Order: sequence, then structure tokens, then C-alpha cells
Amino acid sequence: MPKQQVYPVNPDRMQPWNDLPELPIDPSLYRDVDVYEQLGRAKEALALLAGRSVAIPNPGMLINSITLQEAKVSSAIENVFTTDDELYRAMSDSISDGEASGPTKEVLRYREALWAGYHYLREHGQFDRDYFVKLYRIIQESGDGIRPPFARTFIRMGGSGPNAGKPAYTPPRGKGIVEKKLDNLIGFLNDKQSQPDELLLKMCIAHYQFEAIHPFRDGNGRVGRIMNIHIITHNHLLELPILYLSRYILEHKLQYYETLAGVSQQADWKSWLLYMLQAVEWTSQLTLRKVNDIIASKEEILRVVREQTGIRRPGDLTEAIFTQPYTKVTHLTDQGLYAENTARNYLNELADLQILEKRQIRGRHYYINSELEEILSY
Repeated sequence: MPKQQVYPVNPDRMQPWNDLPELPIDPSLYRDVDVYEQLGRAKEALALLAGRSVAIPNPGMLINSITLQEAKVSSAIENVFTTDDELYRAMSDSISDGEASGPTKEVLRYREALWAGYHYLREHGQFDRDYFVKLYRIIQESGDGIRPPFARTFIRMGGSGPNAGKPAYTPPRGKGIVEKKLDNLIGFLNDKQSQPDELLLKMCIAHYQFEAIHPFRDGNGRVGRIMNIHIITHNHLLELPILYLSRYILEHKLQYYETLAGVSQQADWKSWLLYMLQAVEWTSQLTLRKVNDIIASKEEILRVVREQTGIRRPGDLTEAIFTQPYTKVTHLTDQGLYAENTARNYLNELADLQILEKRQIRGRHYYINSELEEILSY
């Protein structure tokens, strides 16, 4: 792949940017003291999270919870909102009864796509078109794929001012053009020799490129954010997709879109790279705090269960109630932990100790881990 010696800007926001430069970009665009200082801080924070997550005896204890929050927040960036209560109940019920609202189902599909892509890369060993199409189809619950040449797609300005709704950027369009751009991105991701050799810088560049290509009719933002996590896990900077990256983007949403636009309109790669590396540092620290708080809470509750009850297999029960905030009797029986009456008695006993809150919703009984719910909410 040829290196770009100059990074041109998008000359006309109203016209498809078919001359979007291919990757890799010229190293001079990211070789900057401020960028590398921030890169060092991001790598350190991510390494601390990776070290702590490896030490967790049962990763499922927090994978479900943290990835669900990532799904919720990433969807909120696209103005898809759901309440924690409805989301946790839908997760608990596996939404098989069809009672979950549209937004809640969208969030759960994001989480499904996060895991589907993770396992796809483990099985196939590299990124390809099918990986991206798979994520898109799950998120959008759609059977189509890369947008056709005639599809008119714009990224529009937000807000409520006079320019609200007007095109801020027009992605590439035309026969074979989107496919060519996407294949270039895929080659960049799979080529271990392509510069930059710093994986986090490569992730930042790849995320911009994917959003600029905008290969699908909808859902590109969510696919791009899932790709970020998978670049990190596929290259073993984290073994599990527990980085809560979308939280930073949601809290700094305007800056996210401004720095994205800064690349295409002003060739300002520095601001974009600093923004994304700060997101990695901040969310690594946030996720680490959540991991530590979940583990500490689980250990304290396990101590109480052991000292104040005669519950058999207290460790297994405690881990089960930390797998997701809303537990049902069937969760314990399906895992083969206890018979139905024993499971119900034990959950009621935890409710009597105020470890769990027993609540009846639409005729179903749920046992809510308020400690876990609180940790996930901050």
C-alpha cells in the first residue's frame, strides 16, 4: 500500500469524497510529542486494566455487565435510549417473550454484535468484509450489506442552529468505490508491518477511516466503535472486550464530531489522535474502577453469605448474582447450581439479608443486585 505524502482535505462537503486518501497515512501526521506523550498515558492505563482483568477468577462475573453498559452508551450516542431497569430485565429474560421495547432490543443487538465479532475474529484470524457486514446486520437487524452505488448518504450537522440538518460530510459513493476503500482499510488492519507500529495509533486512524468510508446505510457509528474494541482484543492489549470506550465519546460527543470533521476539512490529525487516546486513557481508568468495585463488593457479600447463612456453594451463588443485575430462579437452575425450590429459598434468604431486592414486575419475580446496579451506573 503506497504511503501518502500529503493528506488532502475534502474540497466540497456536498460531494462524495471519492478521493478519500488510502491508508497508511504519512508518519509526519502522527509523529508529534504531544501525541506520543498521550499515547504513553493511554497504554499505561490500558495495561493496568488488562493486568487486573486477567486476575479475575470468573470473567463472566463482569463481562456481561460491562459490555451491556458499553452497548447502552454506544447506542445513546446514536440517540437510542433505554432505561437500566428495562435493559436489565430484557437481558434477564433473554427478550424471548418479545416484551422489550424497540430501543432496548437495539441495545441488546449491539451487545450481540460485540460478541459475534469477537468470536468471528478468534475463528477467522483477521478482519474481512464479512466481519463488518456481520456486525452491521446484527445491529440493524437487516439482511443487506454494503450500501449500493446509488445510495445517497450524508453525515448531517446536529444541533438546532441555521445549519442543523445540512450535510457536514458526504462519504465516497460509486460503483466499487466503497468496496475498494473498505478493502484498503481491511488490509491496513491485517498488515502487521503497516505503520504506525503502535497499535492504539493504528486503532485511532482506522476508526476515522471507517467513519469516513461510511460503508453502510446506517449503524456505521456503532460498527466503528465495536471495531475499536476488537482491534484492541484481537491484538491482545486486552483479552476480553470490557473497555467502556463509548462512555467518553458520549460525554464528549460534540468534540468527537468536531475532531472527526477536523481531519477531513483541515487535515488535523493531531486533535483527532489526542481525543481518541484520551478516550482510551479515561475509559481504561473508569473501567478499572468498576472492575475493582465489582470484585470488592462481590468479596464482601461472599463474606456475609458465608458467615450469616448455611447456603451451600456460596461462592457459586455469589458469582451468579454478579453476572447480571437482575437474577431469576431459572438462572440458577439452568446453570445446574440448585434445584428450583432450593434456588428460590436461597434468593429469598439473600433478599431477607438485604443483599438482593426482591421485586415483582409484570408477574415475574426478580432479585436485584443493587450494589452491582450502582457500580454500573456511575
